Amino acid sequence: MEKAQPAPERGVYGITVAADLVDMGIQTLRLYERRGLVHPSRTKGGTRLYSEHDLSRLRRIGRLLSEGLNLAGAAAVLSLESDNERLRADNARLRANLKQNDG
Repeated sequence: MEKAQPAPERGVYGITVAADLVDMGIQTLRLYERRGLVHPSRTKGGTRLYSEHDLSRLRRIGRLLSEGLNLAGAAAVLSLESDNERLRADNARLRANLKQNDG
C-alpha cells in the first residue's frame, strides 16, 4: 500500500534531518531563518519543522551562494522569483477571466 505524501508546505522534518537532506549545517539553517530566507513552521514547544518547500528553498539558496551571490543577493533573487511567480499567476487568472467574458 502506498503511503500518502504530506503537502509540500507542511513542516515534517526536524532541523537535524533537514540539515542532512540539504547538506547544510544546523547553524546555517538557523542563520537563514534569522535573515528571513526561510520560515519553518514550529510545534507548540517551539521545535522547527521544515517542509519540502523549505528544503527546495534551502537548496536554491545553496545554488545561488555557490554561483557567487552573498546572502543579500540570494534574498533579492528569491524575492524577485516569488514576485514573478505571483505576477504570472495573476496574469493567467486575468487572461482566463477575459477569455470567459469574451466567449
